Amino acid sequence: MIPLQNTSGNKTSLLAVEEEGQKSDPSPCVLGYIQIVYYSILLGLGLPVNILTAVTLSKLAFRTKKSSYFYLLALTTSDILTQIFIIFIGFILQTAILHRKVPNAFIHMVSVLEFSSNHASIWITVILTMDRYVALCLPLQYRSLSYPERTRRIIISVFLASFVTGIPFYWWSDVWRDPRTPGLLDRVLKWVHCFIIYFIPCTFFFVINSIIILRLRKKSETKRYKLRIEKTTAILIGITTVFAVLWAPRTIVIIIHMYVISVHKDWRVHLAMDIGNMLALLNTTVNFILYCFVSKRFRDVVKEILGIQKPCRTTEGKKSQTDSSDSLKAMEVLQATTI
Repeated sequence: MIPLQNTSGNKTSLLAVEEEGQKSDPSPCVLGYIQIVYYSILLGLGLPVNILTAVTLSKLAFRTKKSSYFYLLALTTSDILTQIFIIFIGFILQTAILHRKVPNAFIHMVSVLEFSSNHASIWITVILTMDRYVALCLPLQYRSLSYPERTRRIIISVFLASFVTGIPFYWWSDVWRDPRTPGLLDRVLKWVHCFIIYFIPCTFFFVINSIIILRLRKKSETKRYKLRIEKTTAILIGITTVFAVLWAPRTIVIIIHMYVISVHKDWRVHLAMDIGNMLALLNTTVNFILYCFVSKRFRDVVKEILGIQKPCRTTEGKKSQTDSSDSLKAMEVLQATTI
């Protein structure tokens, strides 16, 4: 008597073996401890620097009552939230300490907070760029359109909208331990993420910055204001350029992950995703260097906070009086838009 093979049972067992193989053999983390050390340094240095930046900008905002300082303060606050939710909770706590052995509901709730803080950081930068466009290209309308009370309302609205847009990302898949190929919901969320966080903001930055540069070139014919315009252009384009460069690798890898191969299966995609995240999160710590490089007033307040230099309240008072009395002069308009 010849025993017959149970084909249905074999198929089931083969599928089980394949699933076990996929679960037991994920793509290795090539960076290993390098990634953990990097994020620890980034958090250990970046968080205190961002707190110092926030204190400095809050002093400048309440002394000068300029909208640009309030927007920069909101941007720094969103960077601090990004460092707490993504770097500390997402990478150091979940990955390094707990090894991702946490309930799925906790991971999804953290995802909402991560995406919300990211959206706030980027869209505050969009509003800041628009504010500078109005200040430089529509100086007569600037003071009637941009004032502290309205600025605060806009900032609160951006933070609330960022949280609302972060809620759908509760269903964001864990690319490191999810062996399946992205489904329809995954692809929709990833494309929405790419457009919200990169393509739309970068297009806006490119268009508005191009218009501003053309306007400033016309004004640069007056050599008397040439140096002031160069500093304004540097601070205007610096933040957006750094963002566009540092976030580009992560955006490209996300698109590759959707249509080429899973991060769970290929260590090269895993490595590219890790490097993309590391570069993107570096963006949360570089603004302090830019502010110090461009703005002497920012440097002076930092020295004042650190006790290196005494406060100069008399000078600030004279500057604010000059701004209010000569608001229609071109030089004062440029001073109102520089940091």
